[in-house]
Amino acid sequence: MECWSSKLCNQAKPFLAVIFIQSGYAGMSIISKFALDQGMSQHVLVVYRHAIATAVIAPFALIFDRKTRPNMTMGIFFKIALLGLLEPTIDQNLYYTGMKYTSATFTAAMVNVSPALTFLMAWALSLESVNLKKVRSHAKILGTIVTVGGAMLMTLIKGARVDLPWTEGIHAAANSAAAAQHPVKGAVMIAVGCISWAAFVILQAITSKSYPAQLSLTALICLMGTIEGSVLAIGMEWGNPSAWAIGLDSKLLAAVYSGVICSGMSYYIQGVVLKTKGPVFVTAFSPLCMVLVAIMGSIFLSEVLYMGRILGAIVIVIGLYMVLWGKSKDQQPGSGSDKVADLPTASTVAAASSANDEKTEDDENFVSLEVSRT
Repeated sequence: MECWSSKLCNQAKPFLAVIFIQSGYAGMSIISKFALDQGMSQHVLVVYRHAIATAVIAPFALIFDRKTRPNMTMGIFFKIALLGLLEPTIDQNLYYTGMKYTSATFTAAMVNVSPALTFLMAWALSLESVNLKKVRSHAKILGTIVTVGGAMLMTLIKGARVDLPWTEGIHAAANSAAAAQHPVKGAVMIAVGCISWAAFVILQAITSKSYPAQLSLTALICLMGTIEGSVLAIGMEWGNPSAWAIGLDSKLLAAVYSGVICSGMSYYIQGVVLKTKGPVFVTAFSPLCMVLVAIMGSIFLSEVLYMGRILGAIVIVIGLYMVLWGKSKDQQPGSGSDKVADLPTASTVAAASSANDEKTEDDENFVSLEVSRT
């Protein structure tokens, strides 16, 4: 009996781990959106998040990578600098700006297009071959089209308002928040951020081969993101020094939570799960973050749900699973897989957060999208 329960517990651990990860990303979306609504600069939030993430990850990198860390070369340094620009700087700034223009729920749904965009970019760069005679290739292509179509549906069609039992009595606040949204502008920014994330995924997979010390690579990406993000934030907030002010409030909570939980604990836990279950298993749970954000957003942020947005999100998830199914078939032994079948396709965000969100990021396998994001 004890042996059976121990075996059951071991089998449940990966599932509990990914649920914890997606719950962490959902919490980041809600806390970050609240801080942004309170007037926090999204550019400053990115800087503080990665400064904290660097401080959290660097000690572990110094200890655990001391024997495996390769020598730094100009080529590797250039790649790390570009990685810091693509994800921590460009993607997360656009992710948080898009969230500021829309809602946490809208952003969490949009970042699910990242796996499809990653596949599309890898295909365009000849990093992933497509055999039109194979069903798995059809699934990836069709899934990409479906996710893009779902994003357009969610952006352009509002539909009827969907009232939930716990949203009664908050109509005035919800209507005011909805009126201040700019879904098209926000969707464009989130989509461009997802493209930047896809480029980050591909480049990180390449960089990890020449710099396999994953903790050190993550710490260096966070450090470069902090430096490059600071340059952008100083330029965007020039003449507004109060934007950098932070106290014991939601702004500090957003920076610490996203840095420690989403760029620290989640990286480690996700890395452990990836070794045993693979990137497709982790990515398959990313819609859970969207569902949690939709529920918590309506409760804590008075966010409004509309039928068009819900249908668009469902279409995106269908497309996501089509792409993931195709990738899972690529990764099966003897399948005649693509050139880089092990190239992760999604995380933060999301990562992506998020950014995600949700999405600075860990090792070659982590880039299965958080999505999420950050």
